[in-house]
Amino acid sequence: MGSSFGDLFRISTFGESHGGAVGVILEGCPPRLEIDIEKIQAELDRRKPGQSKITTPRKEADQVEILSGLIDNKTLGTPISMIVRNKDFRPTDYDDMQNILRPSHADGTYQVKYGIKAASGGGRASARETIGRVAAGAIAKQILKKANNTEILGWVKRIHTIEAEIDPYCVQFKDVEANIVRCPDQEKAKLMIERIEEISREGDSCGGVIECVVRNPSPGLGMPVFDKLEADFAKALLSLPASKGFEIGSGFSGTLLKGSEHNDIFLPSDDGSLKTATNNSGGIQGGISNGELIVMRVGFKPTATIRKDQKTVDSSGKEIIMSAKGRHDPCVLPRAVPMVESMVALVLVDHLLRHQGQCTIW
Repeated sequence: MGSSFGDLFRISTFGESHGGAVGVILEGCPPRLEIDIEKIQAELDRRKPGQSKITTPRKEADQVEILSGLIDNKTLGTPISMIVRNKDFRPTDYDDMQNILRPSHADGTYQVKYGIKAASGGGRASARETIGRVAAGAIAKQILKKANNTEILGWVKRIHTIEAEIDPYCVQFKDVEANIVRCPDQEKAKLMIERIEEISREGDSCGGVIECVVRNPSPGLGMPVFDKLEADFAKALLSLPASKGFEIGSGFSGTLLKGSEHNDIFLPSDDGSLKTATNNSGGIQGGISNGELIVMRVGFKPTATIRKDQKTVDSSGKEIIMSAKGRHDPCVLPRAVPMVESMVALVLVDHLLRHQGQCTIW
């Protein structure tokens, strides 16, 4: 329950942060697709721990193993199973916190719901669970590229109070990957890195905002009422660990405009495609993609585990002072960029398959 996502293109993730392995089973992938395994590994490398001085020092190769669903790198149309084995896990780091409810963690709610919890590293609530999402998302990205030359690109827009003003139409992958914080504004990136290091030295953490665009999206994706494309994006992205806010297009800033200022005026077109003078809708109108650039943003809270002493309670309700241990990111955003891109890709492929099944038989 709660570990599967998608309708026709469906993933189920499994594993705990300090267990033997984490992974994913992907169902509904069309057959006879050539899959580049190196691209799957490249995406996992972007999210793996220990990649820079501003991420957790946990060292994991995160080498993907594909157990089923492919022959000679071609999909069979059967379930694709992928795992990554945990190597550098240290459950003993959590021995002193077995009965402690860590502030803003899932310890308390898991205990209330299930009566038991994986005390080491947060178990299923750990961001390590997202390995399966990123591996499946890497396949989804390849499908979208082949289907419509669709590109998904995310970057860090804000860290704490430092925000970069970025034109989503112009950002390039090489600019995002040019620094360890994954902000394409190189000057603001330096300030962001300094801020993360400063806050980390204080034993604290910080959050921020990731922006993501979809270029060349297929028009017509999404369905009216409950299966609107932006609604599925919201569910997908708010399912990521530490995510706390979502907006698309003009988002909350659009509430400051009048209708005459916000409306996207349609432009004349010889081929019948929809073109708009502005894109306040963020590429989606009536819950359906119109073919314009899809722009969205996700807010992430500060990492819950910090090195400062905090008041909390144990499982019996007794107040205690907790000194956190373990290895944690002082800011989740640099490693969350590929997670955001992957969830966007999974939503788009699922809706692409649903659209084709509904609209191509006539």
